[in-house]
Amino acid sequence: MLRVIGLLSGTSADGIDAALCEIDGAPPKLSARIVRGQTLPYAPALRERILAAMQAGGADAQEMAVLNVEIGKSFAQAAREVAGEDCDLIGSHGQTVWHQVEADGRVTATLQIGEAAEIAERTGLTVVNNFRARDVAAGGQGAPLVGYLDWLLLRHESEWRAVQNIGGVGNVTFLPPLNAPGARMMAFDTGPGNALLDNLAALMSNGRLSYDEDGAWAAQGRVDEGWLAELMEHPYFRQPPPKTTGRELFSPAMAAELKLDGQRRGLDEASVLATVTALTAESIAAACRNFPPAPVSELILAGGGRLNRTLVAMLRQWLTPARVSVSDDYGIDGDFKEALLFAVLAYETWHNRIGSLPEQTGAAHGSVLGQITPGANYAALLRRTWRP
Repeated sequence: MLRVIGLLSGTSADGIDAALCEIDGAPPKLSARIVRGQTLPYAPALRERILAAMQAGGADAQEMAVLNVEIGKSFAQAAREVAGEDCDLIGSHGQTVWHQVEADGRVTATLQIGEAAEIAERTGLTVVNNFRARDVAAGGQGAPLVGYLDWLLLRHESEWRAVQNIGGVGNVTFLPPLNAPGARMMAFDTGPGNALLDNLAALMSNGRLSYDEDGAWAAQGRVDEGWLAELMEHPYFRQPPPKTTGRELFSPAMAAELKLDGQRRGLDEASVLATVTALTAESIAAACRNFPPAPVSELILAGGGRLNRTLVAMLRQWLTPARVSVSDDYGIDGDFKEALLFAVLAYETWHNRIGSLPEQTGAAHGSVLGQITPGANYAALLRRTWRP
């Protein structure tokens, strides 16, 4: 058994999720649990620099190099705060600042920053990071990686399940039942999660709000069904998987345009937010209707979007008769599920095992993911865990 810290900052860039996890065994009988987790918010000025770096031309080489080190220091602080005693390894996703998707859907580059050397130096622990690049090199999308965790921990004995993360971007995993050993999973990004909603809340409140808590503001409006139908004509939603997206597409600029478009249509602010909330819900529901290999009986939600009551109510309405639940119902804290993922991927990399499946990302083959930066505990960890 290893005690592994998973670190992640998502596309919303609102802070660093850190989870101390206990992981044991090997697939298909790997066990993993979150011991404790916490979120370390970014300082407002640092978050603004990160969000700027996510935009084309938003950061030059000097700024990107400096951000890489500063984010690494912040990740090290988050790891120290959650660590406790007797930690073995850190899995750090870092902060995505760019994910290059070509017009034909191929991913040709991906960049996550947060210098692993800073984390190793400041914690004394060995670090595994840069998980996505190897999958991209093998012809994959580099995402969504969470599907591998879903495959290990959330399959049902006899039913197909969908597991939907709603962070800044939404991603889904379609999981075959355990009694269908030849069936394959499928995973891809569904489209916007919280990104457009958070940007709209900030724009329409003149910066007073960073998100629509519980979906309460959207609940006061009405959905413009005609506008929603137009928004669902976006080519990304029709593109077949495998596919990935990010803030490069569902961007702050898109949120600003949606605000203006809603105003031109005579909608009040609550109705603009309600319609864009419906866009997130409908893009998820459409993915669950159009792309799974078999009808799903249950949608399991994780990520911050699972707390948006208006969004969840829409999903329940549009996905009937499928059940809608949350990962917390299955012992996985939805706030730290992706931090658990990167702890598990680090554990698998340390044991020289793959961390992705071709049907998950579209790669030519599964790969051992990430790069290892030795910490002060490196030699002792090797002696304890290496098996000839």
